[in-house]
Amino acid sequence: MSVHAEDAEQAGPGAEKTPVPTPGDLIRAFWRRRTGGTIRRRVVRTLALPVATTLVLLTIVAVGEVENFRTASATAKAVRIDLAVQELVQGLQTERGLAAGLLGGNDGFSTELQRARNEVDLRREEVERLTAGGGEVADRVAGALRALDGLTSVRAGTDTGSGKRIPTVAFYTQRIADLGGLDLDLDSTGDEELRRGAVTLEALGDVKEATSQERAFLNTVFSASGFKQGEYLQFVTMRADKDAALKTFDRYADPLAQAGRDYTLDTGAAREAAYFEQLALASGDGKRLTVDPQSWWSAQTTVLGDMLQLEHHVGSVIAARASTLEDDASARMGALIGAVLLCLAGSVWLATVASKSVARPLAVLAGEANRLAGEQLPEAVERASAGASTDPPAPVLVPRGASDEVRLVADAFDRVQDTAYTLATEQAVLRRTTAESLANLGRRNQNLLRRQLAFITKLEREESSPTGLANLFELDHLATRMRRNAESLLVLVGAASPRQLAEPLMVPDVIRAAVSEVEEYRRVTLRRVDDGLVAGSAVSAVAHMLAELIENGLSFSPPDMDVEIHGRRIGTGYLIAITDQGVGMTPDDLQRANARLRGEGDFITAPARFLGHYVVGRLAQQLNIDVQLTPSPVTGVTARITLPAEILTDQPAVTPSRPARQPARQVTATAEPATALRLPAAEREPVTGTVLTADRALEPAAIDYVVVDGTVPSGSPASSLSLGEDDAPRTPNGLRKRIPRAQRGQSRADVPSTAPADRPAPVADSAEAVRDRLNALRGGIQRGNAETARSS
Repeated sequence: MSVHAEDAEQAGPGAEKTPVPTPGDLIRAFWRRRTGGTIRRRVVRTLALPVATTLVLLTIVAVGEVENFRTASATAKAVRIDLAVQELVQGLQTERGLAAGLLGGNDGFSTELQRARNEVDLRREEVERLTAGGGEVADRVAGALRALDGLTSVRAGTDTGSGKRIPTVAFYTQRIADLGGLDLDLDSTGDEELRRGAVTLEALGDVKEATSQERAFLNTVFSASGFKQGEYLQFVTMRADKDAALKTFDRYADPLAQAGRDYTLDTGAAREAAYFEQLALASGDGKRLTVDPQSWWSAQTTVLGDMLQLEHHVGSVIAARASTLEDDASARMGALIGAVLLCLAGSVWLATVASKSVARPLAVLAGEANRLAGEQLPEAVERASAGASTDPPAPVLVPRGASDEVRLVADAFDRVQDTAYTLATEQAVLRRTTAESLANLGRRNQNLLRRQLAFITKLEREESSPTGLANLFELDHLATRMRRNAESLLVLVGAASPRQLAEPLMVPDVIRAAVSEVEEYRRVTLRRVDDGLVAGSAVSAVAHMLAELIENGLSFSPPDMDVEIHGRRIGTGYLIAITDQGVGMTPDDLQRANARLRGEGDFITAPARFLGHYVVGRLAQQLNIDVQLTPSPVTGVTARITLPAEILTDQPAVTPSRPARQPARQVTATAEPATALRLPAAEREPVTGTVLTADRALEPAAIDYVVVDGTVPSGSPASSLSLGEDDAPRTPNGLRKRIPRAQRGQSRADVPSTAPADRPAPVADSAEAVRDRLNALRGGIQRGNAETARSS
């Protein structure tokens, strides 16, 4: 049994087997990943392999041509350097012969020697200029030129007569040999004609050097009227070197160069120099030579000049050949580059034509689809949401010349468009009807709650029991909160609440109205609040916003911590800050919450716990109010509400005077709320408090209800149990306290009264005092955390 069979038996019959992918599966999966993308990309991938192969082959050929071009350019430069070096060698040879003659006792060479030195200096500068670009050949020549730095001392010894003839001649000979033996890589070229020309030029240089040495040597011999011991052997060696160089020249030189060589050696000066050489060869036995050194020098100098001209001719031929090779290589390289570019351009053109024939109709079709999704369908949905009759969007346009496949795609888009339009319009109608239903429901609840509040007020007026009054006050407060929820529903569905004031109201009163609509109003503390007037048309909305934000702060704060409210004038606007000491929010949560407060998003798809934010955002958008949540200095969150100058006014607020105790009066109000904010009865002690009423109705339909003016009829049984308006206990922000449940059954005599002098006034702290308290609180929290960390 195999190992795999044993494993299968141990795994049991119910074990699942994991399929092992085969190499074919892996290849198919890889190919599926590679075949994705756009049509243009697929066309490019199809042409990529042949184009890449062609480019590789052309690149290989181009690299060879570039190398040939570089070689030809280097050869041409080496030829120019070699010609300049040969001219420098010619000058050194002339200077060597003149210096040897001067040291041999012939003072007639001094003038010619100075001209020869100047010529050597000029030729050296020319060689240095040609080798200034650097390179391997240039570095070799530069090394040989540095050896000429000793010319200054040699020339000084020659001028003063302190130099010796043999060391001086040896110095020049060595420097000439160094320059003549430079390897300029002329024989490494692949062109046979250029290589033979380089060898010919080198052999001619050797002939010149041997002739120059012979000229200088015999100049000394003729000046001394004969050979000294050992000099004849040196002369014979020089003759042998010259003959060997001439044979090499004859073997590699072209016919034109050989003709030039024959002409150079057959001139009158050459024949005269040859005659003097024969005389020297015949004086090997030491007999006296009577040859004029100046004649020998002049004849041999003429021969060397002719050789220099021949050398220039050979060098020009080599330079022309190198230039031709350079031009040919440049032309071939340009042709190859053009072929490569043409190949690339042709490939791009083919890919473009092939892809456009398919991609362009699809791109037009995609543009039509985007226009449908971005313009036509949203406009149709918007018209359907507004209740207007709409027609379905026009069919998708099919590009001219489109293929059958593209037309099939266009037909499919039309079907998708019809289905999407039907669904979108149905959803729009559903949302519109839902919003209208919610608005109708909200208005019904609002009207019922308004009537309920009026009826509760009537019951409060007629109730004489403190316990019953307290219960009615709490019921009044709950109904007020229910009314705010109904108004929130109207705000969310875009229906304006009719609860508006005709006259402006002070900002502190607006804040107190907002505080009166939250459950834990005792935990709200008003700090410094600057004076300011809010336009009557915006009072209800501002109070609603503040109530939502205050309730949020109370909900997320510890039960023993208060929510503080500050109000400041800032330029032409007004800033209200609501600060809690709660758990706080992360930066991401703050960012999302501020987006909701700016009116972004849809409340229908959002969690229910964020509805208050959407209500505030809708109201803020309507009134152009900036609402922002920021971290509190120590812990918690601060809501900053900036009221713009548009909803602020300078008109004096209408402050209702407190009436004397008088019987309740019957008031007629419309089905819509009065223009004044109605503070709930839960904020007042029994039968005390003031409710502002409107002077005129907003709607013709009227409902009769009783409004308590803050007094109890003198004949009422409850008048003896009610607290005076000035005697009721208050919270620090000026709102009356409710009677605790444990004391609701007690008599009026058992309820402690607060003298007017003992009533706590709102705390008006400065910014510095608030900062000091917050710093002290933060320090205490940090010390407490440190103590807890050390104890744990």
